[in-house]
Amino acid sequence: MTGRTVSLETITDMETLKNLCLRIFLPAPGENIVFGEGPEPARLALIGEAPGKEEAKTGRPFVGNAGRLLNKYLEEAGIAREDVYITNVLKVRPPGNRTPGKAEIKESLPFLLRQIELIHPAVIVCLGSIAVQAILEPKAKITQIRGEWREKDGTKVIPTYHPAAIFHDEEKKELFKKDLLQVGKVLRGLE
Repeated sequence: MTGRTVSLETITDMETLKNLCLRIFLPAPGENIVFGEGPEPARLALIGEAPGKEEAKTGRPFVGNAGRLLNKYLEEAGIAREDVYITNVLKVRPPGNRTPGKAEIKESLPFLLRQIELIHPAVIVCLGSIAVQAILEPKAKITQIRGEWREKDGTKVIPTYHPAAIFHDEEKKELFKKDLLQVGKVLRGLE
């Protein structure tokens, strides 16, 4: 039986799902699959677009410069990274670190959706347009819906900028920080 004949709905634990991803998604030589990390279940899930160079090297999401920035703003919002499940739409780095293509997103999306079902978060933060389009609406524009709370299958979802997009734009940095502060407030309201 190949990995593609397994029904994702029959997978009931993250380790089995990860093992299936390891058989299906092939990283470039010298790189690793970046499945995701964090507690299961988790009240908060952060979803980015795809692993970068540092992530592909370590096999962990958001460990490069964007990850350090993300950690800083999570801390300011009163959110401990170890309490958050962090993953990406794609599980392998696109060649040349380019933006993921529609076919890659379509192939990866069922695995991400199953991850979300297994994590069962109360809140999802979509980091950047690829995550927003995969989770909420394929034609959504991050600049139009950033910071607006949505609901998807009973889960609160907030789109915001990807941390990599805010390095050189002070306005985006402040909006990103504002969004994560909102997330912290919502999470505290769930306690």
